[in-house]
Order: sequence, then structure tokens, then C-alpha cells
Amino acid sequence: MKTPPEIRRDITGAILAGGRATRMGGQDKGLIAVAGRLLIDTVISALRPQVSDLLINANRNLDRYRGCGLPVVTDLLEGYCGPLAGMASAMRVAKTPYILSVPCDSPLVAPDLAVRLHQGIEDNDAEIAVADSGGRLEPVFALIGCGLLPSLLAYLQSGERKIDHWYAMHRMAAVDLSDRAEMFLNLNTPQDVAAVEARLAANA
Repeated sequence: MKTPPEIRRDITGAILAGGRATRMGGQDKGLIAVAGRLLIDTVISALRPQVSDLLINANRNLDRYRGCGLPVVTDLLEGYCGPLAGMASAMRVAKTPYILSVPCDSPLVAPDLAVRLHQGIEDNDAEIAVADSGGRLEPVFALIGCGLLPSLLAYLQSGERKIDHWYAMHRMAAVDLSDRAEMFLNLNTPQDVAAVEARLAANA
């Protein structure tokens, strides 16, 4: 499914690769090879057709991420403050009305993610659209209006970090993407790597 140009031009894709990955022994998950390809490269390929601009949020291995040929932005706040910090960094540099955030360790990004989240915003007069995997929010898969940056910065500077709480402060639409369950497979343990490799092989 192709993303219509009028939707693509409004969206900057933000790949979140700024975490510590403690459950993976501290490995930088975006730079893990799965099925012979770095995760970051797989996610870039999935997201690029859906957005007008694309960037990576990372806090280490910056030169390696820059080697992907995309802008790399670090967290505005020090200390690994979670996905909201990466989103804020992306919103600050984006030249589009929205950012579309996805994690670097979920390589099976649905080809219609941008379209469906954008439709959720349109249908609900929302400021944020968040993927729902079937009664459960998947908060890092989100389309967020960049006009919310001042609110997000104030929230972070107050010491808050919980993503769901900040979303609840705004007009949020939960978009049912339970038919895209494979998109929410991510890599938190070595066992997850094997599961994702099997799914990628099945889709090849």
C-alpha cells in the first residue's frame, strides 16, 4: 500500500534507537544483525516510503548511525529519559506538522502504519494517534503533532517520564492495528531475535 503524497509530506519518521537495551545485555539494538541485516536498516526500509523525511534518535554509536545516511538527533535531556525524550528531540528538528515514531527493534513495520494513524487523527480530531494491538496501547508507535513540543518539554522538565500519562493530557486516538500484530514483535531478549528472524524468513 502506497502512502498518499498529501499524507507523506506532513510526516517526519523518527526511529527511536536511544535506549540502554538493558535486557539485551546493553547491546545497541538498532545495530544488531537479524536475518543478515542490521535492524536499523530494516526499519528504515519499512518506514521510508511512508514519510517525507526520516531521522534517527540515538545516544551512542552516533557515527555508525550517521552511516545510514540520515540525520541523527540525541536526547535533549541527559540520562536516558525514555522514548518521550527521543520524540521531543525529533519534534524539535522536524519541518513537518507530525512525527511518526517507531522503535528501532521492531523490524516488521506495517506498510500502512502512517495512513492508518493519520486517519485516526482525522476521524477523531486528535493531536496524537497511537497504535492499539488489541486492547493494549503500543505507545512508541505514534503519530504526534509537533505543536505539542512545548507541552512535552514542560512535562519532561518537571521530571515526568511516563508516556501514557503525557498522551492522556491531550486529544488522543487509539487506532486498532490488531491485524498487524507482527509489527509489535520486538527484540528484548536473544530469544526474541530467533522469533523475529523466523517471521522475516516467512515473509521473504
